[in-house]
Amino acid sequence: MNGTRAFRVAATSARVITGVAVAVACAVGVVAAIHAPWPEISHDPAQVQVTPLPGDTVLVCNGDLRALGRDSSAPLDMRSAASPTLTEGGTSGRPSSTTLESPDLTDAGDVRVLTGAVEGRTAPLIAATESVTIAEDDLAGFAALACGEPRLESWLVGGSVGTGTEDIVILANAGKVPTTVTLSVYGTTRSARTVVVPAGTQLALPLASIAAGNEAPIVKVNASGAPVRAVLQSSLVRVLDPAGIDLQDAVAGAQKNVVFAGVQAFPVEGDEADMTVMRLLSPEADGEARIVVRATGSREVANEFTVPLSSATPAEVSLSGLEPGTYSVEVEADVPVVAAVRQQDGAGLDSDFAWVTPAPELDADVLVAVPRGPTAQLQLTNTADEDATVSLAPAEGGDGEEIIVPAGQSVSADVEPGTSYLLRPSATVHAAVTMTAPGALAVLPIQAGAGAEQSITVYP
Repeated sequence: MNGTRAFRVAATSARVITGVAVAVACAVGVVAAIHAPWPEISHDPAQVQVTPLPGDTVLVCNGDLRALGRDSSAPLDMRSAASPTLTEGGTSGRPSSTTLESPDLTDAGDVRVLTGAVEGRTAPLIAATESVTIAEDDLAGFAALACGEPRLESWLVGGSVGTGTEDIVILANAGKVPTTVTLSVYGTTRSARTVVVPAGTQLALPLASIAAGNEAPIVKVNASGAPVRAVLQSSLVRVLDPAGIDLQDAVAGAQKNVVFAGVQAFPVEGDEADMTVMRLLSPEADGEARIVVRATGSREVANEFTVPLSSATPAEVSLSGLEPGTYSVEVEADVPVVAAVRQQDGAGLDSDFAWVTPAPELDADVLVAVPRGPTAQLQLTNTADEDATVSLAPAEGGDGEEIIVPAGQSVSADVEPGTSYLLRPSATVHAAVTMTAPGALAVLPIQAGAGAEQSITVYP
């Protein structure tokens, strides 16, 4: 072999060896790449935290107490029986006021709509209540009701169509467009009725016209077009004696945990089974509710029991056996429920009754307008595991007080009728104003204020 050929063989061998080495290296690299973490390429979407501008706060009042049957030739016609006294307040002065029409009410007074206008980026806190006292042959007693926000959906948990009752469903549309309201009755007999409420108008209809045949009706109120304020006016006549009146606010919706503040039990002779009664409903499913009753100022359980619930069927249970006094009532259910408690202080002339609706959670500043009327107390309930401190001061200035609400307990504090207060809780509490005198009862759960708007994340 000459030198040139030997060189070619050597060169060829080198190329083969180099190629094999490169191939092996590539194979090893691929295997390593499979098991090695791959680089990630990501881009966070553009986003910004935005706090929406709050809207004006609007409260709709109820207006005159209505009377049915005063004209024997037109027993379903309604007449004004009494005009209420208004108590109002606001953190930026008194709210502005407009009125609604009441075309179905003879001699109608004003139905007020109160507005707290936004200033800059802040919505002022406003509050208002109405109260009325009457002593007539067909209506007697005391009633008070807070002016409230209209809703697209709400529940009227109370009322009766029995002998001696004249209960009225009142619907107010403070919007700029008509609204179609569907009233769905839950009870032994299901029924429904649709009512068109024109813009800027309040209308009413007897409960018996939609809930006949139901001993314990509950009415779901659905509005389409504009939200409505729904109120239930109740009155009772025993034999020939008027035995109380009430104005009941609608419940916002069903929930699994319901708290009542300021439920009262009164001394009674004879059967007390119907003196303090809870009505509740599971709209969607069968379930069970646990009821726990505690006296104000005590953590001990005064009464505890369970109630089986059948879907879409109202249930009533007596809170009997309670010593006279004030109580908190907690409902813990395994399905969402709506509920209310009816309390009364007697059985005939010079007696009164009141439906107590749930007291929602309060965890921010709220303005409380105490109606004019009998002795008033603020009831505060703390269902949490830690103590809460509530600051209470007159809205127009003056000395305030700090109220300690122990964990798992309720306390009460005197408040002045016809006065507005600023309430500031350090933790979540439930609250109501109770007003009590012989033949005069009212309980007003305190609703959360409009509060500051929560920030939201916007993705352009």
